[in-house]
Amino acid sequence: MRLSTRSRYATRMMIELAGRYDDGPVQIGGIAARQGISVKYLEQLIIPLKKANYVKSVRGRNGGHMLAKPPEEITVGEIVELLEGGINLSECIENPEICDRSGTCLTRGIWETATGAMSRELNAITLADMIKPKDRELNRRSKGRKKSFQKK
Repeated sequence: MRLSTRSRYATRMMIELAGRYDDGPVQIGGIAARQGISVKYLEQLIIPLKKANYVKSVRGRNGGHMLAKPPEEITVGEIVELLEGGINLSECIENPEICDRSGTCLTRGIWETATGAMSRELNAITLADMIKPKDRELNRRSKGRKKSFQKK
């Protein structure tokens, strides 16, 4: 699976909104300028985010967009799933009936396992995690995991 610009740019926009969560509405033109993304593209991306209740809009002179939930409650996986239409390395993972070989395919299990791992990883990262300093994020993500070089 190759992530489209839709999910990559939407994630960048959501991280920026998370970083300004306590500051009130953020104008999309400012996000576009800081992120180097066109205003028109961000306006297209914000529509599904609003419909899914991740973003809310505020009208008026000091209006703009803001997260509809705290950054701790929105994961990168949710954003990617919404903008990509799911997280699947192969169409047969979600819809096995589209392939005649789904029941006997030797590689389907590999794609299913890899899809699950990618989904777990993306859903383990919240927007709040993304706005923390990197060293704290790496420490959080490595807690509880066994290192491959450790002896049992």
